[in-house]
This record gives sequence, C-alpha cells and structure tokens, in this order.
Amino acid sequence: MHSIEWQGAHLSLLDQRKLPHQSDWIQLKTHTEVAQAITDMVVRGAPAIAIAGAYGLALAIQNGEDRIEASKDLFEARPTAVNLQWALERLALVSDKDVLAEAKRIHQEDLMLNQNIGRHGAALLNGGILTICNTGALATSGHGTALGMIRSAHQNGQDIHVYILETRPYLQGARLTAYECMEEGIPCTLITDGMAGALLKTGRVQAAVAGCDRVAANGDTANKIGTYQLAQLCHIHDVPFYIAMPTTTLDRECPSGSEIPIEERSPLEVRSVQGTPIAPNNIPVWNPSFDVTPAHLISGWVTEFGIWQLPFPAEAHIGQKD
Repeated sequence: MHSIEWQGAHLSLLDQRKLPHQSDWIQLKTHTEVAQAITDMVVRGAPAIAIAGAYGLALAIQNGEDRIEASKDLFEARPTAVNLQWALERLALVSDKDVLAEAKRIHQEDLMLNQNIGRHGAALLNGGILTICNTGALATSGHGTALGMIRSAHQNGQDIHVYILETRPYLQGARLTAYECMEEGIPCTLITDGMAGALLKTGRVQAAVAGCDRVAANGDTANKIGTYQLAQLCHIHDVPFYIAMPTTTLDRECPSGSEIPIEERSPLEVRSVQGTPIAPNNIPVWNPSFDVTPAHLISGWVTEFGIWQLPFPAEAHIGQKD
C-alpha cells in the first residue's frame, strides 16, 4: 500500500480525502498544485508530506521556477510538520540537476526507516494496542511509523488487537487506519475519541502508540489533536504510551513544545463531516490540527536506531542506520 508515485515528469498522489470508499489518483505538474494538495490533505502524514514537498520542488525546477520561492510556498502549506522543512533544507544543499534524484532518495530512505521503526517497536507490543490518527503506509512511503510497529508485530505473528480512535474532525483513524488494518487482516476495533477512557478502564489495552509531526529537543511532542488527552488517560491508567519518531521529526533547534507552531484549520471541518453539515452554520469554532504532549507522559520514543529515552543522543553519537 502506498500513496505517492513519481511518474516520469509529474507527481501522482492518492487522494486520501476519498478513502476508504474511493481510490482516486491525482496528477500534479506544478509545485503550487503540490502545495495545495498538502494544505487540502490530499496527502497527509509528516513523512509523506516531506516526500511530496521534495517532489514539488523538483517540479518547480523542472518548470523553470524560482526554487527559493517554491520552497517557501511548499513550507507554508503545513508548518507544524518539521519533516517538510527538513526535506526542503536537505534539497537546498544540492544543485538543480540533482534535486529530483535527491527527492527520490528521500522517498526510498523513508521506507527503510519505517521498517526499522517497525522492527524496534514491535517488541513493545502485545495484546490490546490503542492508536490515534493514521501513521501507516498512507502517511509515509510505505509500512508506517506507529502503525508500522503494529504492522511488524502482526507480521511477526504476535497476538495483538488494535483499537483505533476515529480522530475527529478529519477522521483519519476511521477512514485510513481502519482501512489499512482491514486490508491486511490486522485484528481491530474502531471507537470514537470519547471512548478512550472507558476502554482503558476495562484493562483491554496494554500499550498506546502514536506518531509525531514535530518533537522538541526536550521530548515534548506535537501530534494530531487528541494525542495529549490520550497520553493523559494512559498515564492515569498506568498504560505505557509510546511515540514512533523518525529522527527527521526531531527538531533539535526547538527547545520545548511551547515553541512548536500549531496549525489551525477551517471551522468547516468541525461544523461538518465529509461535507455534511452537523452544526449551526455560524457557530464559532476552534480547530487546532495538533496538540503537544509533554515529555513526562511519554514512555519512549521509537526511532529507526532503537528506543530512545531522555536525554536524546547527540547527533554525533547516533551511529549508522540499521
């Protein structure tokens, strides 16, 4: 399962807004189309956004556009996900003729990174697992981060059952994580966001795992809205709460979660579900796309290098990738 393809001279994206009932691929030929697709959540998930952004810059160069302005346009599409900034900064170090090749490397490396996260994280999982949002193949180059841990555990034959939070308002859990689990035969149950506490109280959950869009140097972690309250509930019920963290999402220049910019999205996402109005048209709405979980609520950060605790290793001491 994948959601991103480079096809000769254009980028193809699986339109994740239409899943799980419709699989439409969109062809993009300019960086502005890619930036809009990122903003509109045609493609979503921090690693996938970085890959799409890298290909978007390749399109800008292919079309003879100013690469600095194109990078700015792409970065502003989703400012919370630090992977996008990381990819664009990496591409800034290569010549115009090498941008496409480097974008393809970023795409390929992400798959290996996810497989390593899955391998390291699978050992932490057994029995009931609670997760939020979508952190699987659709949010990455393939396999996934938090859902990649679950996927690896399932492939290993481990006895697991996934409880999927629907993840309002955009329903990435209900539409995408449920879809991936059903496609691969991973035992799963869908619940509403408000059922997490009641489920944890039953004792059926042995661990919770989430992804991340940016991790501060002190371990504070920005992820899909609802992650903070999930971490709090896990703390109350003495259930370990893990973050699947590709090191590309670690922002060592950001000292704490209070410095992470939080994107606010359209009130229409809250007033409606899949285009169907459910609330008064003029009701005021607060719609932050992310929240920040303090580091003390996190049991461990699962990276491509292994399971990290605080303080995080210095970059010089990370070593080579598996």
